[in-house]
Amino acid sequence: MWKYKGQERPPFAISPAAGQESVWDYPRPPELMADNRTIEVRAKDGALIARSNSSFRVLETASPPTFYLAPESILEPLIAVEGSSFCEWKGRASYFSHRDIRLAWRYDNPSDRFMPIDGWYSFYASLADCFVDGERVQAQDGDFYGGWITPEVVGPFKGDPGTLGW
Repeated sequence: MWKYKGQERPPFAISPAAGQESVWDYPRPPELMADNRTIEVRAKDGALIARSNSSFRVLETASPPTFYLAPESILEPLIAVEGSSFCEWKGRASYFSHRDIRLAWRYDNPSDRFMPIDGWYSFYASLADCFVDGERVQAQDGDFYGGWITPEVVGPFKGDPGTLGW
């Protein structure tokens, strides 16, 4: 059973400096937070897939945020691919590819708490080049969670070596 719920930062968590957030202070269950920074997603060949100045971040204990972009932010075709997954908080996710690379997902008809991101897209920063206000984000280890690590977020993060069992 996961014991961390954002109510108390564990002793191994990095203490945030001024202007930073610890992912260990994020709540469980997660919450949505509106974000007005410029978000860009580019294919590895440089093609601009999406751009937005209005997104949502999902904040969950131990995970770097995942950013969700409105459908009208998508500038290149995304093709639905087979397969899905289930999140205990948001519901069933479907997946999308761009030029035969499965790099995005979305929730259609998510739980009430996450209805604002119904049909919105999130992208794997390991499979696309993702930027927040012009700064390239670092991908969360592994390709299961899809969090975006920016300079204002400190961990350690779920998925980092040694985090099994947190």
